[in-house]
Amino acid sequence: MIICIPITTTGEVDPRWGRADWVALAEIDAGKIVNWHEVEVSWSTLHDEGTHGSHHARVVKFLRDNNVNAVVANHMGDGMTRMLKTMDIPVYLGANGNARTAIQVAIP
Repeated sequence: MIICIPITTTGEVDPRWGRADWVALAEIDAGKIVNWHEVEVSWSTLHDEGTHGSHHARVVKFLRDNNVNAVVANHMGDGMTRMLKTMDIPVYLGANGNARTAIQVAIP
């Protein structure tokens, strides 16, 4: 299972999902993180370049290209939440603190 989470440069959960500058892709096996890959997405800058629809399409492409199975985040807007639901990608909100710990707490 691959989980995507927005992160800060210090490894904390970035509260801004759609405007995150960095995300981590965590591969989970048997309830443990077995692989951790950080990616600079620059969504804070890209968010305002074009329409909300084009930004959502950018996020969809990233999630599909990286075979993401779930998203853990602090918060996200209703439109983004609906989009992920349409993609059958579970969203776990309310994450904070250390990103690795937040994933392990959020994912059953």
